[in-house]
Amino acid sequence: MTETKINSLGFAKPVDETRVVVAMSGGVDSSVVAALLHEEGYDVIGVTLQLYDYGGNAGDVVKSKTCCAGQDIYDAKRVAEQFGFPHYVMNYESNFREAVIDDFADSYLRGETPIPCVKCNQTVKFQDLLTVAKDLGADCMATGHYIRRDVDESGVASLYRGFDEGKDQSYFLFATTQEQLDYLRFPLGGIGKDVTRRHAERLGLRNAEKPDSQDICFVPHGDYAKVVKKMRPEAEKSGEIIHIDGRVVGTHSGIIHYTIGQRKGLGIGGGVTENNEPLYVIALDPVKNQVMVGPKEALARTVLKIKQCNWLLDDKVMGPISVDLKFRSVMKPTKAKLHINGEDAEIHLDSPHYGIAAGQAAVCYIDDKVIGGGWISAAK
Repeated sequence: MTETKINSLGFAKPVDETRVVVAMSGGVDSSVVAALLHEEGYDVIGVTLQLYDYGGNAGDVVKSKTCCAGQDIYDAKRVAEQFGFPHYVMNYESNFREAVIDDFADSYLRGETPIPCVKCNQTVKFQDLLTVAKDLGADCMATGHYIRRDVDESGVASLYRGFDEGKDQSYFLFATTQEQLDYLRFPLGGIGKDVTRRHAERLGLRNAEKPDSQDICFVPHGDYAKVVKKMRPEAEKSGEIIHIDGRVVGTHSGIIHYTIGQRKGLGIGGGVTENNEPLYVIALDPVKNQVMVGPKEALARTVLKIKQCNWLLDDKVMGPISVDLKFRSVMKPTKAKLHINGEDAEIHLDSPHYGIAAGQAAVCYIDDKVIGGGWISAAK
């Protein structure tokens, strides 16, 4: 009796008997994933989540053609038609609004700096869409994220930084649970974007030259304040700008216009400090509706408190763990010590860092391996 080989998706069955749902956003990355898996012989089903209508049906918040609406849905459907595999569009507007857009607006009102792309992966994509994939009888779900998934000898799956450092998306996927990771596949994690583009051209994809989206999908042109004001009109309540020494040095038109570490556009005249040294946003107080400013050194932080943590660890270690930490997606990892305490944790930085804000994600690595992280609730 011939033993069935393990296929490229990790299943001991023929590729044509292995069903994979591909999350298709309409961009080149997920389109290449779907086309490559179909070319390899897998039973591919494309699924696109409609997160809002072009025209702003999700509460009339946006009028954008980016991710998961309008042109992108059309592009995903055309790719599926080109290769002859099924494609479904699932309307998840209400889920997206509640889990992502409402949370985004409320976070700014709390004086936080939210990361909606992580929330979207954490909720709509890796919860709702995984449920759809399982309902369709898929063995796994594949996405176009640039992150590596590897399985050890005992069969435990782990996450690692993507091969292409410039495209690595591990920071945005820290909240992926072990159960989700067992079901997910990331075919692009071991290649670079240049290789993806070459595949797209070879395969004749209609969106081969489509540029990457640079904005948050429901915040066209990066104007997040416009979105928040439309959803929460009370967000533009004016208040005081306070120097850390207690002086009132200006007036603001809503704390949503400010982020921790901001230097430009503070609306403060000269003569506040000696030699007109620059001022930075040090803290936001949503209760008093105040913006606190001060010198750069007042931004220094060495301890982060994080909540709603997700850990991809064999053992939930209570003691300190030496980690590489990122609290921004584009930053170079910094050395730190992780102390896990149930659902919360505390991270002690080896050296001070500046501009750390509540609402950001703190993501921990050991070498290239993602071990998880949480949401920053406070920094001191």
